[in-house]
Amino acid sequence: MSAAISVRNLFRYFGTLKAVDGVSFDIPHGSVCGFVGANGAGKTTTMRMLATLDYPTLGSAEVCGINVVNHPDKVRALIGWMPDQFGNYEHMTVLDYLDFYARALGYTGSERRSRIEEVMAFADLVPLADRLSNKLSKGMTQRLCLGRALLHDPQVLIMDEPAAGLDPRARVELKHLIRILAEEGKTIFISSHILSELGEMCDSLLFINAGRIVHHGDADSLKLGSDAGGGVYYDVQVDGPPESVSDWAVLSSDVEIMETRKRGARIRIPTNESARAADVLGRMVREGLRVTEFHREERNLEDAFIDILGQIEEGAPGLTPPPHPGTAAPTGPTTLGSVTDDPIPPDESPPPVT
Repeated sequence: MSAAISVRNLFRYFGTLKAVDGVSFDIPHGSVCGFVGANGAGKTTTMRMLATLDYPTLGSAEVCGINVVNHPDKVRALIGWMPDQFGNYEHMTVLDYLDFYARALGYTGSERRSRIEEVMAFADLVPLADRLSNKLSKGMTQRLCLGRALLHDPQVLIMDEPAAGLDPRARVELKHLIRILAEEGKTIFISSHILSELGEMCDSLLFINAGRIVHHGDADSLKLGSDAGGGVYYDVQVDGPPESVSDWAVLSSDVEIMETRKRGARIRIPTNESARAADVLGRMVREGLRVTEFHREERNLEDAFIDILGQIEEGAPGLTPPPHPGTAAPTGPTTLGSVTDDPIPPDESPPPVT
């Protein structure tokens, strides 16, 4: 079975600017994938192309096996698009707003009413039914946007910075709703600057920098990864003077003392090999340290992201993947006719925002 989202060697130019530069990735059905990158890295441009709101310059993108350029109407029936900002209307209540979009989607009669009721109940919008849609708090507005995206029961949700500007309670509520949707089998592609929350809710993370994917993997592997120099950190606690760990580390060539703590110290071992950590612990015990706790510290995702960017700046190999096999990268702006087997006229305007 094909991936829910499949992208191959995707490029998007704005003049000479490479907003998206040869991106390739797959997102399996029923998974939650976090999209991480600095402002201007290419997140929103990539998501807009997947949502059929922008055309690629070169490459291909598919949602549930359907090409987003060749068959945009079919793709729109499969996706729910939740942008970072969306329009609403004066003098329109929350109920009116959802009713308007349900009608636009083709729902009629009892089916329309039933669908609106289900969405409002799920997004906790029932108490807000008579509130004006343009007078809501940020958290309420995001729930309304989610409700709109879910009206046609899409298989794939594309969410651009849905937690931006939310207070802690609203972020927790949004995270809970996303996990429920994932448990129902929906595929969710979500961007955010709040990496810690992405790590909690996502099955995998995509890091993008300067339009290129620099990491695709699970959050746990990042947390347990090494720093930019290949080292890992351990918290050591002892039964005895905490300075004894520092004194021991000074005489050990493969251990660096990072910080003295109340019950021991934080040390760095210059490799992520578990055998080396076992050797260090064994030497500690043999040489008289009464170790009561010895555990590897997890990095937070922000540190992991910064480490990866630092390695890119230093020219580390393997962090800027080559174009997908069989497709040559363009050397400059190309015409839209190179995107698919069914060329689109270069002067045709992008699909309308819905």
